[in-house]
Amino acid sequence: MQSLPHTEALPLHYIQTGERGDWVVLLHGLFGSGDNLGSVARFLAADFRVVQVDLRNHGRSPHSATMTMAAMAADVALLQDRLGIDSSHVVGHSLGGKVAMQLALTDSSRVQRLVAADIAPVAYTPHHQAVFAALQSLDIANLRSRQQADQLLAPLIADSPTRLFLLKSLNKEADGFSWRFHWQALRDNYPHLLAAMSGEPFAGPTLFIKGELSDYIKPDYEPIMRELFPHFELRTIAGTGHWLHGEKPAEFNALVKGFLAGAG
Repeated sequence: MQSLPHTEALPLHYIQTGERGDWVVLLHGLFGSGDNLGSVARFLAADFRVVQVDLRNHGRSPHSATMTMAAMAADVALLQDRLGIDSSHVVGHSLGGKVAMQLALTDSSRVQRLVAADIAPVAYTPHHQAVFAALQSLDIANLRSRQQADQLLAPLIADSPTRLFLLKSLNKEADGFSWRFHWQALRDNYPHLLAAMSGEPFAGPTLFIKGELSDYIKPDYEPIMRELFPHFELRTIAGTGHWLHGEKPAEFNALVKGFLAGAG
């Protein structure tokens, strides 16, 4: 089993809630932060000790020019060690799901039950070019308000929910605005973020949750899912897209909690 070297790991920012039960580590998606999984964190906190994590180059966590899956998995392993966690459940959405899978494939002893929300261990084609172009075009040094930022982003990002999601990471400071995510590092490391997963198969219980209207998990992907996660189950939430945890939080939260409790 390959180890996760702490020499390349960063001390991630996190919020912990819950005082009893198994540990659950929650990992968010690209351009997000641990706050994105606040609903499921609150739902689980009565029965689990929950850790909402900001991945490297996101939220309040450190920035780095390096952003491989191995490095991000090592970040999570370091956080587990900092908190005295020998093994935990790990729940990840999108990019966070890929990090969770990489942790399980690299050091299975660290993961009890794994949940990957609307993501598979496959290579994806680039599809965030418009977002990166919009972020690069924004003159953040002369930005006066969030409303102005929304107006300036609109010509390149027509989808209002996507803009609002990005603007959650626009931080207002005394001397102006800044992004909480390091978008240049995300752009430069984008091929790493899209890459297929690799490692030793994870024999532990694994749940993939698909949004019915999303194409992030296709039937064609199931052979590689079975090869790397031989004991996986797949559940679909009807009427949801990629942001399934935000679109139908009650159904998503119940699925996750039931699975982590051993009932899924």
